[in-house]
Amino acid sequence: MIGQAIARRMAEGGARLVLADRAAPAPVDDASLCLAADLADPGPVRAVIAEALGTFGRIDCLVTAAGVTSLGAFEDITPDEWDRVHAINLRGVFLANQAVIAPMRARGSGRIVNIGSVLAKNGGNPRPWIDVGEQSRASNAAYGAAKAGVHALTLYLAKELAAHGITVNAVAPGPIASPMTASFPEALIAQIPTGRMGRPEEVAAAVAWLCSAEAGFVTGEIIDVNGGLWMD
Repeated sequence: MIGQAIARRMAEGGARLVLADRAAPAPVDDASLCLAADLADPGPVRAVIAEALGTFGRIDCLVTAAGVTSLGAFEDITPDEWDRVHAINLRGVFLANQAVIAPMRARGSGRIVNIGSVLAKNGGNPRPWIDVGEQSRASNAAYGAAKAGVHALTLYLAKELAAHGITVNAVAPGPIASPMTASFPEALIAQIPTGRMGRPEEVAAAVAWLCSAEAGFVTGEIIDVNGGLWMD
């Protein structure tokens, strides 16, 4: 949902898009190049970047929006589940970020925007000391740990690439209305100061701004879009 909203917003702004996921995404306009690729595998990631360069000749922006979640108590997370979540949510981001460095550096400009999460900051939304059931319905420590890695990766890369005209930022959404959050407890929604879950379009607006010329002096930032659920 978030990825689709970002793609639509970027297309509306005139961007020519290369969209990649394990199953080729649906195009958002006639110019979209839609590819199937395992983004946790360096070979397919490099192939996507090569296809983008071959088709459009340049890469101005990279947005890493692919992600999976998992729910349950910390002690119930299996090593396989931990690895599954980290492969897509952290390894995939690392590989995609790494793959665009050379072409962006050669042009002396670029925008990288990674999608993080409030769960990388707040220790999770559930309150098991109040309602133990929230833990099984809304806790996702593997997801939060992977997204914390995304935040750290963003900060390191922002410093490394700043002198090359490349900005690296992240957007950290709070709970966003989507199939992924269908079981989000109403009691936790009530903890959001704005009183509602976010919309994918609100995340997309932040991403589009970070990709714009107006954000050229912004790098190494984690932009919160969470309705006040977590305030830095």
